[in-house]
Amino acid sequence: MGDDPWRYGAQGVSVAVKVTPRGGRDAIDGIETLANGKAVLKVRVRAIAEGGAANAAVIAVLSDVLRVPKTTIRVLSGVTSRHKQIAIDGDPKHLGAALRAATEPKDGT
Repeated sequence: MGDDPWRYGAQGVSVAVKVTPRGGRDAIDGIETLANGKAVLKVRVRAIAEGGAANAAVIAVLSDVLRVPKTTIRVLSGVTSRHKQIAIDGDPKHLGAALRAATEPKDGT
């Protein structure tokens, strides 16, 4: 479909995320289109999916990449799932531009 995995709102953006716990590093891995056509932001974290550790790591990655306080990021749904909906409060245009920059291919592939 080619849609962005984030939606703009008055308070910020809502992002569909697919998390890979124990992924070896903490990083955004780009955008994936699921079998149902829905686009998701792929986030890989070193933390295990236990006791909220992976959720905290995802919030830390997004906070670092988007340069926003962790307190502006919250999991809306999917707390115990790999597929999550995450809200990020702030200027929607700035957040959208930062997400786009974070998902651009780094090496031209």
